[in-house]
This record gives sequence, C-alpha cells and structure tokens, in this order.
Amino acid sequence: MIPIYRTDGDWVAIYENGHLFNTDGVWLGFVVGREVFDTVGQYLGFMSDDRRLLRKRTLARKIPHMDPPPKPNRPRIPATFPLSPLMRELPHHIIDMFEEYPERLLFISETRPDME
Repeated sequence: MIPIYRTDGDWVAIYENGHLFNTDGVWLGFVVGREVFDTVGQYLGFMSDDRRLLRKRTLARKIPHMDPPPKPNRPRIPATFPLSPLMRELPHHIIDMFEEYPERLLFISETRPDME
C-alpha cells in the first residue's frame, strides 16, 4: 500500500495492487505501467516518482481508451500515513490532477451531511 500525495503535501489516495483508491477506499481507477486510467478506462495521468498523479497540460497524442479490469475489493485503509516527502515544484506544462481536476477524483457523497 503506497500513499499518494497532492503537491501541497496532503495525503489524497492509496495505490495498491495496480489500483488507485481515495482515502475512503473508493476505487478511483487502475494503473498500467505508470499510466493511470479512471474506472471506465479514460486516461487520467501518470504516477510520478514522488508519489503524485500528474499529467501534461496538453497531450501531444491521444491516449487510447483502456478496458477496465473488474472492480477490486475495497482495501483496509490505515488511519494515518507518514508525512509527504518534499515535493519539487512542477513545470508549467505539468499539472497535479488532484489539484487541477479534483471533481474527477474526489467523491463527496450526496448523503453526507453539510458542514455547519
């Protein structure tokens, strides 16, 4: 189980056995090599060496749609993970998917009560 961090250092996901899960254990997608695809097989980005989900701002080529594997079982998520390593600043042509497109990755239940 490998923690995935956002550029600001927050722990936002888990990588385990070729799959990406959010901190609640909801399946976000799967990983082929370093390429990450969502649950329907659309390209999300790539896993960096410093445990971030990154993507080029503009893609030079169209990444083919992948057939998703069967939905994996929900992992047992630990209560905490170590603090993130120091993150390098990203060049302008690379974005952090958890910062730029959180709506594609972070699920907030409609049934969860609003914060007061």
